[in-house]
Amino acid sequence: MSAPETTRAKAVITVAKYEPAVYDQTADGGTLSRIHVEESFAGDIEADGVVEFLQAAFADGSASFVGVERVSGTLAGKRGTFLLQDQGTLEGSVVSGEWFVVPGSATAELTGLRGTGGFTANLGEGAEVWLDYWFQA
Repeated sequence: MSAPETTRAKAVITVAKYEPAVYDQTADGGTLSRIHVEESFAGDIEADGVVEFLQAAFADGSASFVGVERVSGTLAGKRGTFLLQDQGTLEGSVVSGEWFVVPGSATAELTGLRGTGGFTANLGEGAEVWLDYWFQA
């Protein structure tokens, strides 16, 4: 079976709300946090997103996180919603990671959406994101 033909969508994410809540802390300064984020996508993806991250931060300032985001808007002129499952890291001032469209999560005109991609940003700046996507029948 051959790999599906994909289209690359690019966008910039702007964060509107960032609400961390620490739920565990170690004596050496490490923390476990839940982070609620609300953001908007501009570019090939025109949408709003809401995501919950779980993050492990370490005393040296680095961190590792996972999350699930609902994206609501348009992709390639098609309107609907879909879920992205994220994983990433914070090293110095750079946040980067990968994500994929959760199979079966897309709705309306985006039904059948599949894809993988990622993101990178300097802390406090808009993230550059991409999604290599296709539609499954």
